[in-house]
Amino acid sequence: MSRPSALSLLQRRIVLCRRCPRLVRWRTRVARVRVRRFAEEEYWGRPVPSFGDPRARLLLVGLAPAAHGGNRTGRMFTGDESGRWLFRALYRGGFSSSGESLRADDGLVLTDCYITAALRCAPPQNKPLPRERAHCFPYLLQELRLLTNVRLVIGLGKVGFESALAGYRALGRIRFNAMPRFGHGTAYELGDLTFLASYHPSQQNTFTGRLTEAMFDGIFADARARLGKVAG
Repeated sequence: MSRPSALSLLQRRIVLCRRCPRLVRWRTRVARVRVRRFAEEEYWGRPVPSFGDPRARLLLVGLAPAAHGGNRTGRMFTGDESGRWLFRALYRGGFSSSGESLRADDGLVLTDCYITAALRCAPPQNKPLPRERAHCFPYLLQELRLLTNVRLVIGLGKVGFESALAGYRALGRIRFNAMPRFGHGTAYELGDLTFLASYHPSQQNTFTGRLTEAMFDGIFADARARLGKVAG
């Protein structure tokens, strides 16, 4: 049996984390009370690990797991409406083996792509506190350090975008004086990395038409084209 990789060991540590009492209470309560449509399911109810191709050149950074999505299924962007949008786009972009992500053991495989988030626990009303983001930040830093092949980073939403930038700056990989401005489709080349901003595929954006499937597909088509110009 092969030894677990440093990235796998990090995910095991993340799953055991209890640093944020408010988030521990919330994720546990949601997993215990549930909602009617998932009343018969057993919720994950713990910090949600990142997943994907450890040699990925494309890194996606979101905000946090959804209460009845990742907090239920145990996998990022899985089991909720945001995930349905994301994996359809990833599949059409050639980064996912399937356009549907239902549960952690459904056989879906990411190719040249890795998914993480600024926070690993579902926060109440999707609004983490600054100290909760600070508690999770070291985990993101360790991932960025271990994902040595990354060349392009997509920030899903402003928090994901700025967390990725802050992480790579903290590692000394990039430099900037003012935080680059977030805007859908905006790209920044910093050092040997490209940062691409996208609206988050939340219902607040997709149901209102602020983010359309064509707009979202365009982000991954842009990513695919940019990676085609970069040595693997």
